[in-house]
Parts: sequence; structure tokens; C-alpha cells
Amino acid sequence: MSKEQISVFDMFKIGIGPSSSHTLGPWRAAQQFTKVLQDKAVLDKVESVKILLYGSLAKTGTGHGTDIAILLGLSGDDPVTFDVNLVTPKVEHIKTVGTLRLAGTNKIPFSYQEDLLFLYSQSLPFHPNAVTFQAFLNDGKAVSETYYSIGGGFVVQENDEGNISTEVDLPFPVETAQDLLHWCRKTGLKISELVLENEHAWREEEETRAGILNIYKTIYECIYRGCHTAGTLPGGLNVERRAAKLNKKLLKDRPYQDYESWIAAIQTGGESFPYILDWVSCFALAVNEENASFGRVVTAPTNGASGVIPAVLQYFITFHKGYSEDKIIQFILTASEIGSIFKKGATISAAMGGCQAEIGVSSAMAAGALTECLGGSQRQVLMAAEIAMEHHLGLTCDPIGGLVQIPCIERNTMGAIKAITAAQLALQSNPDKAKVSLDTVVKTMWETALDMNVKYKETADGGLAVNIPLSLPEC
Repeated sequence: MSKEQISVFDMFKIGIGPSSSHTLGPWRAAQQFTKVLQDKAVLDKVESVKILLYGSLAKTGTGHGTDIAILLGLSGDDPVTFDVNLVTPKVEHIKTVGTLRLAGTNKIPFSYQEDLLFLYSQSLPFHPNAVTFQAFLNDGKAVSETYYSIGGGFVVQENDEGNISTEVDLPFPVETAQDLLHWCRKTGLKISELVLENEHAWREEEETRAGILNIYKTIYECIYRGCHTAGTLPGGLNVERRAAKLNKKLLKDRPYQDYESWIAAIQTGGESFPYILDWVSCFALAVNEENASFGRVVTAPTNGASGVIPAVLQYFITFHKGYSEDKIIQFILTASEIGSIFKKGATISAAMGGCQAEIGVSSAMAAGALTECLGGSQRQVLMAAEIAMEHHLGLTCDPIGGLVQIPCIERNTMGAIKAITAAQLALQSNPDKAKVSLDTVVKTMWETALDMNVKYKETADGGLAVNIPLSLPEC
């Protein structure tokens, strides 16, 4: 079997919150199923559909919007372009009217209670996040497909490599951190430069650069929107949004009109440690509050951890004067390569590995990216990524109420701060003295994931999820 090839646009995807594995993945699976029906030329023959959710998708599906994503995906809507303001109205219309327009064309009857089944006590062996689509045709036949949402918006079928980028001949194939270091030593290229050379195998450089800048545009729009939106998060926990209040408090009425002038206003506030710390937290809170509200975010590498990399990137832009296209592209390219090493050697799915696979990986990605952008060597980049993950090992996934809110939102602030700390440590250290390599920590993370009790893997069956009453107000 060919080795996995992962592009920067596989690690960073534009989508809608709150979860890459429970929202974006099932959405993509639903789209893939409608394409199967179209390819078989049976879409117009479908009279009814049933959706079976297994394992983690069943247990925390409602809180993560799995049901919503699937209905929109079956309806022919795309998470990159669909108006986030129409998410709730459209789904409520489907439920109320009792019909669904399959792939946007074939109108069929649909009962939310009878046709979308949450099989809480059943799991499929290949992966905890499984969904089966069944389409019943007017000739008495049926079409059935099962998909697995394996984290970060990646969707596969059993023994299939799924929607990873089309296989190409990469000039610098990388499976491990050691492979990456080998090519960097041989060519003298920075990690970001080497990644860009690999991206050429898929597309022209200008297309890659434009795509990355579009990813960044989505990131800064999400941060800015989150810092200016107050209210309460949906889902029933009554969690108050904090980023907007913190933004207002920190700016002290300094005027601004848009994102660029907002950055300038932040910069005039100084560079004291508490001030910077508050802003990093504010950036992360903003993104994950948007994510929890079915806003448009970038999986980085997942939705639940989508605030870490944006917060660290925004920190670099704001407090290290890193607001240039080249630096932003450098940051995102480096982060993507670190993330791909974790995906290849372990997992980026909380249902497989707990929160270490999401916040831990995103923190490692951010730490490595920041280190390179601040002038660190290739080995210091890998060292920073290792340090960040080392101190997330064993982190469980225990969302209260199955919602990507508590403790998920605050964990993004912690992941961002750890990433910055890891970068600073690596920049002040000699990698020759390091006792733990990045490959070792990837292997350790995967072994920890395999040993972790299933109730701590995005099932809401353990940890805070069972020890905090749902009626308890946020502290």
C-alpha cells in the first residue's frame, strides 16, 4: 500500500463548527454518499434514506452537530460556502416540513426521529466515528455505504485512504520527523521551503500561496468576528462568550475601524507579559466561541483545537511584527508538516486518542511554526513541537454535555500558551542536548492513545463530562 501523502490543504480546511470529526467529517461523508448515488445514476430513484450513527458519533453527535451536518450534506450544501446564518433555519425547516431535497434536487420524505438513528450502544471496529447511509430505491433495491470520520475532517471507508490528496511523486517524501530532518540537511532548505517544494507536485506555487492566504483570511475573519460578538453559546450549558468583553476591556476605548487598525490599536497597549497573555487567550477564545456557535473556522488540524494555531499566529503578527504574506505562509506551511507527521504516526482524532490528539497536536504545530518564523533552526523547530506535545500527553477528551465548549474552549488558550513557551524554550536550547525526539513523542502519544480508556475519548462518558451537573453555571 502506498504511503500517506498529506498536503497543507488537507491539514487546514475551511469549514463550519463545532467539530471536524463530528461535524465537518460527517458533512463530507454525506456529500460523498450523494455523489455515489449520482455516479450510480440512481439519485432520482431514491424514495427514502436512513442514517445510522455509531460509537462516538452517536454518543456526542447531537452536541457536536453531527445531525445538522449530515442533513445539510445530504441536501447538497457545502461547508466552505454555506451561509452560517442559515444553518439552524434550514435544519429546522427539514425537521418541521418532514422532507429533504437530496443533493438539492430529489425531494423525499424524511423523519428526523425515524430516519436518523443514534445507535449509542453500538460501535464498528474500524474506528469509533462511523456512519452508515442507506438509500432505498423505487425498484426495491438499496444502496448502502459506511464512512469513518477519522479526525480533522478526513473521511475514509474501511481499508481505504479516503480523501487525502491525490497521489503524486513528491520530491521530498516525509513519514517521520527524522525523514524531514534528513531532507532539510541534504538540501539546506527550511521546513517551510521544503513543504512548498512538495506542494509543487500538486499545483503551481502561486496557487498554493493564494490558497494559504485564503486560509489565513478565514482565520483572521474568525478571530475578529469572535472578538466582537457577545452573547451565550448554543447547546443548553448557557456558557457566556468572553472574547468580546475581554477585547473591549483590553483596548480601553482605543479607536479602530477594521482588522488592520485593530491590530495597531492592540500594539499601542504595550508589551507587558500580562497584556500579551490576555490577548493570546482572547484570540483563542474568539475562535472557539465562533466554532461552538456553528461559525466558519479553519480546522487546524481539527475544529475542537481550531483556536490554538490562530492564536499563536495572531500573537506572532501582533507582537512580533509578523504581518507579511511571506511570514504567514511560512508559519502555515511549517505547522502543516508537523501536523502531518502526527497524523501519519499517531492520530489527530480525539475519538481515537483523547484531547492530546487535538489540542496537543495543534500546540505542537503552532510551536514548531512559531520557532521557524522567529529564526529557529530545523532541529529547534522539531524540538519545540516535541516540547509542546510532551506536556499534553495523556490529555483526555471529556466534553460536558457532548458540546465543544467545556473544557474545550479554555483548553485552546492553554494549548496556545504552551506552544509559545515551547518555542521560547527551543530557541534558547541546544537540540544536541535534547533527551526526547519528536518521533519518540509521536510514538508515545499513540501508545498512550491505545492504552487510554474509551470513556476518555470524546464519548462524554468520563472525566468532567460525568462529574459536572449540566445545570451548574459556568464558573
